[in-house]
Amino acid sequence: MVRVTGNSVNTTDMTGGMTGGIMPVGAFAQRALARPLDWRRRMSDNIAYALLVYTTLQIFVTMTALETTGSALLPYLALVVLVGAIIPACRGVERRWDRLSDAQAADPRLARRFRRDQRLLWTLAVGLPFAFTGAFLGLSALFA
Repeated sequence: MVRVTGNSVNTTDMTGGMTGGIMPVGAFAQRALARPLDWRRRMSDNIAYALLVYTTLQIFVTMTALETTGSALLPYLALVVLVGAIIPACRGVERRWDRLSDAQAADPRLARRFRRDQRLLWTLAVGLPFAFTGAFLGLSALFA
């Protein structure tokens, strides 16, 4: 068990005996430990940050590659389509987590499912812009 008191954390085992002793923590760690577990909020935050990363990578990776083709409108149309396509998928994942009741949202047994969805989300957010760019460059070379 973890108990936050002032600027330290007491760690105890299930019988109440001290296991880790007292360790100082910063303000950020205190807030994180004191905040109740809510998988819904954590997934929502992950989705928001993943969308920011995905969009930024789309702009800087895909747009750079698309602009080398010489078409003026194609890069912007591709950006709108690729960003617009990922939003419904992210919303579907978020909706699945939003359906949890308050008791389910605080259940630590959902940690594995959360980590699985989190890994998938971040793999797609970082990987898709590079995959789209590679596919586009491959098709461009094939038909050039």
